[in-house]
Amino acid sequence: MANPKTKSLHSLDGEGDPESYESRWVFQEDEYPSEIEDFDAADLRHQPMFDSEDEDNGEHRLVRTGPRIDSFDVEALEVPGAQRNDYEDVSVGKGILLAFQTLGVVFGDVGTSPLYTFSVMFRKAPVNGNEDILGALSLVLYTLILIPLLKYVLVVLWANDDGEGGTFALYSLICRNAKVSLLPNQLRSDARISGFRLKVPSPELERSLKIKERLETSLTLKKIILLLVLAGISMVIANGVVTPAMSVLSSVNGLKVGVDAIKQDEVVMISVACLIVLFSVQKYGTSKVGLVVGPALFIWFCSLAGIGIYNLVKYDSRVLRAFNPIHIYYFFARNSTKAWYSLGGCLLCATGSEAMFADLCYFPVRSVQLTFVFLVLPCLLLGYLGQAAYLMENHADAGNAFYSSVPSGAFWPTFLIANIAALIASRAMTTATFSCIKQSAALGCFPRLKIVHTSRKFMGQIYIPVINWFLLAVSLVFVCTISSLDEIGNAYGIAELGVMMMTTILVTLVMLLIWQIHIIVVLIFAVVFLGLELTFFSSVLWSVTDGSWIILVFAVLMFFIMFVWNYGSKLKYETEVKQKLSMDLMRELGCNLGTIRAPGIGLLYNELVKGIPGIFGHFLTTLPAIHSMIILVSIKYVPVPMVPQSERFLFRRVCQRSYHIFRCIARYGYKDVRKENHQTFEQLLMESLEKFIRREAQERSLESDGDDDSDSEDEYSGSRVLIAPNGSVYSLGVPLLADFIDTNISVPNLEASTSEDANPESPKPPVLDAEQSLERELSFIRKAKESGVVYLLGHGDIRARKDSWFIKKLIINYFYSFLRKNCRRGITNLSVPHSHLMQVGMTYMV
Repeated sequence: MANPKTKSLHSLDGEGDPESYESRWVFQEDEYPSEIEDFDAADLRHQPMFDSEDEDNGEHRLVRTGPRIDSFDVEALEVPGAQRNDYEDVSVGKGILLAFQTLGVVFGDVGTSPLYTFSVMFRKAPVNGNEDILGALSLVLYTLILIPLLKYVLVVLWANDDGEGGTFALYSLICRNAKVSLLPNQLRSDARISGFRLKVPSPELERSLKIKERLETSLTLKKIILLLVLAGISMVIANGVVTPAMSVLSSVNGLKVGVDAIKQDEVVMISVACLIVLFSVQKYGTSKVGLVVGPALFIWFCSLAGIGIYNLVKYDSRVLRAFNPIHIYYFFARNSTKAWYSLGGCLLCATGSEAMFADLCYFPVRSVQLTFVFLVLPCLLLGYLGQAAYLMENHADAGNAFYSSVPSGAFWPTFLIANIAALIASRAMTTATFSCIKQSAALGCFPRLKIVHTSRKFMGQIYIPVINWFLLAVSLVFVCTISSLDEIGNAYGIAELGVMMMTTILVTLVMLLIWQIHIIVVLIFAVVFLGLELTFFSSVLWSVTDGSWIILVFAVLMFFIMFVWNYGSKLKYETEVKQKLSMDLMRELGCNLGTIRAPGIGLLYNELVKGIPGIFGHFLTTLPAIHSMIILVSIKYVPVPMVPQSERFLFRRVCQRSYHIFRCIARYGYKDVRKENHQTFEQLLMESLEKFIRREAQERSLESDGDDDSDSEDEYSGSRVLIAPNGSVYSLGVPLLADFIDTNISVPNLEASTSEDANPESPKPPVLDAEQSLERELSFIRKAKESGVVYLLGHGDIRARKDSWFIKKLIINYFYSFLRKNCRRGITNLSVPHSHLMQVGMTYMV
């Protein structure tokens, strides 16, 4: 029998009072209920309600639907501890605290760049005269103005995803506005989440519509975008390795200026000790550590400005002429190839720009912008100007420009604060790495890991223990094997430029698709910044053989891990979709599913958001009995930062009412916290289910009251459309109170019953009173809850077919299998006791 299909006669606007009871008229084509799929009200006139695999032509009947009822009303069901990251309406004192934390978390990396920028530049292009110093200074000044200020602060920060920054935030923003995700688990109802805030391209902007259509229809473009995103994330993780190595080693290197007898090996050992301390305190979180180091970094920026002004006054204020870009031309004319080599060192002044964007989730956008423009940038400019003024009269000190330019009386205090600032800079990139990995894991592009939320109030502040110690280990290896600042600086430039270029491409796409600004502005942005970054990239790649190739190998390894996980997850999901159970089979099994229905509730976890998973059939054939109530639970991450609690759960009936099978889709954003224990989750689930059943009965009762003059009750046994207050359109797709057999309510009794006992030819008892039926079903649910809740976990594994390519076998059977066995199970978030778990394994051939 075909699945029911419903079409609307009117365009449903989805607006209005949720308590209003305005009826809708629909065509009903089949009176047999089925699994309900989601659909968009805007497409209701043109789309079938179901993504059916076996649709037939049914007989059309005109029926009137019920009122606008929210079928997943859980507004009062708040999960304890799930606080939102809300920075609105902060007090003056809170604003000052946020400013200090912003300095300590966001600007540490870019703030410590004066420690090594000139040193690396002049080792690649030695100083032959004052004109070289002016040219190098001019390069640094305009790099600071173009990349951190113009590109990131004034443009890229606005491309945030509801306050979330980073490469994956850009990707989720694009996925929300165009269907470019390769994982086929999207529901049309997801677009009704308030966090989506879709800006549909207007018909007048034909360019945006064509780009959207092209992206959605081209599988190649979807894959290219995903590969770009994975490449950007791999470079962010590589940055998390090289940033601590570069920052700490360059700051400790100042001991060579203060202590003549110290050797390079001793500098390396001190750097190793500092790195161990740095990563050990990472677990204390952003709020605690950021509040402590914020004032320290404020002192650091003030020291940069103070030393810069001192050197400008004492040595040579003529370096202000470097604001004339003609000196860049003179620099290249005098040094040609060496000047081009020095571009890799010049880029180091802009390192930390990407961390500024990735760490955006921790603080308000406006706070980051104002702090950079009015504090960070002026102090950095003064710091570089002061170093250049000192070097105008001390060419020999160009190899360690910063510490040599510090007045002798202030050397040791400056050394101390510089080392503290270097540790802060390392934390900034590590924090950004945590944020990006959490986003990528939520969207199915990174293996699941344990994530610790370090702040009860600000849910975006996280700590990932495995990644933290992994970054520490690789950083220590990097420092011990490559102790040259030139080589580490080159590796730093490769990692930073890689993610910068990916960001430029994705922001360009955001401009075209979402912002819909003039094409000339988009071209200027793309050509200027992508051309500038490619020029810098050509410089650092030329020196890749000096040891910085290690960071490229590390980035490729991380890219491979993410690609394998995404590829395997996609194949697994597609295979589960193909092997889901048909509704015809469920009807043939009967309400007892061909087995014994024992009292209790079974929560079957699966990734499918539509259909009955094949693993459920494996449970039926493996277990001697199945629970009297089954809830198919799917934890689904949608491409939004957070999903409000009132929009968290979607409930549906599966099959007819007598089957007692429900589907629950729990939707989370990639920034949401899942900290509830299993008791809280069960309580939340059952309260939501009772609300759903009461609303369902209320809608059916109102329908009956409005049809006293209509045809018989059996004309009403088909699909029902519910419209939520936020505009979501849903269908119950089952007979609400009709055909409720009294014998089916006795399932909680200890007497076993099988599907063979049900005689389809036996006459049905009369329809029960609505209130009595409702109370009986609620009583059935409560008794089932009292009998116990068991978590049914289906571990679906995948193996490549024997006729598959060798590469596919290698990736699926070995690499993906290894990652899946060693990643964190999703159920661990609920801390379910082993006595409440029941696991069944199943292998899919792909």
